[in-house]
Amino acid sequence: MMDTMQAMAMQNLLQPDALKTNLFPITSRYYGLNTATLKTGTDKTIVYLRRRFIPPPEQFSLLQEHTVTEGERLDNITAQYLGDPEQFWRVADANNAMNPNELTQTINRKLRITMPAGLSGPML
Repeated sequence: MMDTMQAMAMQNLLQPDALKTNLFPITSRYYGLNTATLKTGTDKTIVYLRRRFIPPPEQFSLLQEHTVTEGERLDNITAQYLGDPEQFWRVADANNAMNPNELTQTINRKLRITMPAGLSGPML
């Protein structure tokens, strides 16, 4: 006989999008975003990724700040602090930057190195 938790888990699996696969890896800024479809007048269906909203910088827990020096690149800074140069978008989000390249254009600019939005505490 199923207990309540097992029954709830089974019910969740029966929901319409329960087994939907993610199009992007967990390290992607687009992980977990849904797709939507648009029917054109010629019955062509266009599938697109829904808009990603960047959380306000106040929702990011500060780990430390980095002072930009001449010639630095964001991917190298991200590799240094987060261990993955492809996570540059996390630094861009935490510093409210729509264009990540702007983050390293000003010498002595302070960049916030943070936990992902919604998480707090030390990284393990």
